[in-house]
Amino acid sequence: MKPSRRALVLFSGGQDSTACLAWALEHHDHVETIGFDYGQRHSVELQCRTAVRAQIVANFPRWAPRLGDDHLLDLSLLGQISDTALTSERELEMTNSGLPNTFVPGRNLLFFTFAATVAYRRGLNVLVGGMCETDFSGYPDCRDNTLKALQVAISLGMDTKMTVETPLMWLDKAQTWAFSADLGGEALNDLIVEHTHTCYLGDRQQRHEWGYGCGQCPACALRRRGYKGWRESGQPEFADTDRLGLMP
Repeated sequence: MKPSRRALVLFSGGQDSTACLAWALEHHDHVETIGFDYGQRHSVELQCRTAVRAQIVANFPRWAPRLGDDHLLDLSLLGQISDTALTSERELEMTNSGLPNTFVPGRNLLFFTFAATVAYRRGLNVLVGGMCETDFSGYPDCRDNTLKALQVAISLGMDTKMTVETPLMWLDKAQTWAFSADLGGEALNDLIVEHTHTCYLGDRQQRHEWGYGCGQCPACALRRRGYKGWRESGQPEFADTDRLGLMP
């Protein structure tokens, strides 16, 4: 009998973390989610988390029984000690270091450490994140080597095997749209368009074919290009909806 695979997904309410949540639900026996309120200016994403989870339960009956509790942690201290465009009202730009000023130092390192602490208490042995270095933003804490090193440190520090999985690491944004389509068909991508949030400015007033957002910030531009690239590629065949147990 294979050991139970119990996962905790770092779930922001955005496109990438929703794709990772679907992937975890397809591949693991039990899946919980964790989000972080760190004073991000696009805090509307925290509201989207609830909507996405509810939509998954309502429309994907194969996955619904595997979806467990949600956890939301207050990491407002991170926002207080950060001086970035994600945690204060300032222009988005590149810094002298060569990194965009949307980079929040230590964010993913802290996210995984706190997630591992919750996972340890909950008996979960897999941490899933939507980090990607293919569409490289310049964030060093999204790199594969960073997260492999973090997996070792967490496992050693907690004296228990904790696996870090990043299913989007080597996918560009067009491939991420194809990835979610393969997992959950058109229903999942419709959910992502309508209910997830990516825009750095927190704009939920403007609705585009790829979702809501200002349409101008780097996050919106990347999501728009990816959606267009996926559409123009002819799109892969959607997954077998009977196998996934989707609602008709």
